[in-house]
Amino acid sequence: MDGPGINRTIISFFIVLIGVSIVEVQNSQEVQAQELPGPQSSSAGKSLLREILETLVLTAIIFVLVNSVTGRFKIFGSSMDNTFENGQYIIVNRLAYRFGEPQRGDVVVLVPPGSPTNGFIERILGIPGETDYIKRILGVPGDKITVVNGQLVVNGQTLSEPYIKELMNCNFGNCNEVWTLDTNEYFVLGDNRNNSTDSRRIGAIASDRIVGQVLAVYWPISSWKLVEHYRYSSLTP
Repeated sequence: MDGPGINRTIISFFIVLIGVSIVEVQNSQEVQAQELPGPQSSSAGKSLLREILETLVLTAIIFVLVNSVTGRFKIFGSSMDNTFENGQYIIVNRLAYRFGEPQRGDVVVLVPPGSPTNGFIERILGIPGETDYIKRILGVPGDKITVVNGQLVVNGQTLSEPYIKELMNCNFGNCNEVWTLDTNEYFVLGDNRNNSTDSRRIGAIASDRIVGQVLAVYWPISSWKLVEHYRYSSLTP
C-alpha cells in the first residue's frame, strides 16, 4: 500500500482552496450588499490582492491542519482481504496514538522495519518515498504468541477472529514458532493470513513505526464504511 501520493495531495489542496474561495466570495457579496453605491476606489486592486492572499493563507492553514490530523492512503494488494480490497482509499487518524496506546484488534498503517520513514513535513506534503503497510494488531507488549492448527494463540488462549479470510497454513514455516513481545513491540498480521507479509516475516513492530489508526474507507463511494476495530477481553500473560 502506498502513502498519500503527491498527486492526491495537490488535488486535496485545490479542493480546500476552492472551498475557501467560495466562502470568501459569499462573505464579500454579503458585505457589498450592505454598502451604498459610490465611486470606485483606487484601492480596489489592492483590496482584491489582499483577499487573494488571505484566501491562500487560510487555505494553507486548513491544508496543514487536515494533513496533520489525517492521512489518505490507497490499498495495493490483497493482504487484508476481505476486510479491505485492492484499490480502495482509506482515511487514517495520525493522532490516534498520541493520547493512548495501540490496542489488540486495531487496524493500522505502519512502516515496516528496515524501510525509511518520512518526516512530519514530508508526510503532510505527501512526498513519495515511504513504504506503508496496512495490518491488524494482534499482539501487544508482553504477549507470547504462537500458531496452533492454523489459529493464533495469545498467552495460551486461542483468538476468535471472525474477520480473517481463512485459517493459516504452514507455508510460512512458522506454525511451531513462538514470538515473545518486548516493551514497545506489537505483532501485526494481515486478515488474509496466507497472502500477507507481516510480523511472521518482518518481526514485531515498534510503536514509532505506526503511522496511525484506520478510520474509514472513503473511495469508491459504493465501498464507503467506518472501520471496525475488533476488541478482545484481557489476555494478560
